[in-house]
Amino acid sequence: MLSLIDLRGMNLTTRELLTVVPRADVNVGDALATVEPIIRDVRERGEVALRELGAKFDGVSPEYLRVPAAVITDALTTLDPAVLAGLDEAIARVRAFHEATVPPPVSVDLAPGANVSQKWIPVGRVGLYVPGGLAVYPSSVVMNVVAAQAAGVESIAVTSPPQREFDGLPHPTILAACALLGITEVYAAGGAQAIAMLAYGVDDLCEPVDVITGPGNVYVAAAKRAVRGVVGIDSEAGPTEIAVIADSTANADFIAADLLSQAEHDPMAGSVLITDDADLAKAVEAALATRADATKHFARTKEALSGRQSAVILTSGIDQSVAVADAYGAEHLEIHTADASVVADRIRNAGAIFVGPHSPVPLGDYLAGSNHVLPTGGTARFASGLNTASFLRAVSIITYSADALVEVGDKVVALATAEDLPAHGEAITARTRPPQG
Repeated sequence: MLSLIDLRGMNLTTRELLTVVPRADVNVGDALATVEPIIRDVRERGEVALRELGAKFDGVSPEYLRVPAAVITDALTTLDPAVLAGLDEAIARVRAFHEATVPPPVSVDLAPGANVSQKWIPVGRVGLYVPGGLAVYPSSVVMNVVAAQAAGVESIAVTSPPQREFDGLPHPTILAACALLGITEVYAAGGAQAIAMLAYGVDDLCEPVDVITGPGNVYVAAAKRAVRGVVGIDSEAGPTEIAVIADSTANADFIAADLLSQAEHDPMAGSVLITDDADLAKAVEAALATRADATKHFARTKEALSGRQSAVILTSGIDQSVAVADAYGAEHLEIHTADASVVADRIRNAGAIFVGPHSPVPLGDYLAGSNHVLPTGGTARFASGLNTASFLRAVSIITYSADALVEVGDKVVALATAEDLPAHGEAITARTRPPQG
């Protein structure tokens, strides 16, 4: 089912590793041509365009683009008590972790009378996208909203595609999660049109936001790329992916279950096993075949596992396994080795690292406390997962006394002169040297 990439005995450079690790065939750039007219249409025609595009792409023209507050509240009354308990626990754990990660202010006295400080200021308004599609994601509501609330954002709008089976409203479980979190501004809009609504605003409906976060399909990712610069974005999320570093001590059935858990998301989801033990690889393949045949979403799961984005990568040892994992830069990386914590400390590139046999990715998807909105497609080499800093701006505050300015004034003038910016220097000497005549 999984393709095999055998790197044993090969000494590959980083550039070479980047060419051999498996990737989904997703091109956000190609999707830009599709989403740009949609964004322009929403900017020009507002609500009318949103309703027409809902009918075209979601099969329903929503009666309410902004979901009535009573509908959001009522969604809680029909929520399964077990789901309610799970959401309550997820909210508590995610909030506890995210509140602890808000960066503290810093103040540094560089000399007598010379102080530079930094404070973190939340953006004023955010738009949080919750996908529809093949699954229902109240967990994405939790991840997006709690991180923004922990950062201190005061105005939060959530948008999710309208559903035909729910009379053009977002899924009621999505609405119930919003109600639990005190979110009253929810829109029945999905895809690129929802991103356009959030970025530019729509008269008499939705005010523009400062930052847009949340996962979605390739068209959502393309729309976020198109509006980046007008607003901030978290990332251009692609299909989900999991990589597992394992050695001979690993439990093959655990690994198979975890690879399968991400494969059921999407036919383009990536599941990658990185191991130096060929016998373990065979055992995982056997367990995976058994589990895939029995799973509910076996068709899309098997398509994902047999796709070019999924593979078993055989390595010469743990050093090469780590190098492969860093080249791959997985959204989710599990470590199933005898010294899992030591190996985890060696990893440079991953969205989130799950250490040991009892820390599976689905735990992080729901209520480990970490955030599940993570960089995909190798972007973990330079991007972080969603966190409180995604909604914060670092602002420096500079306070110098007259004496402190005099102390460094000549040095500033020298540097300004070297850059041929004399007026910069004159702004200093106007304060540090007595006027002529």
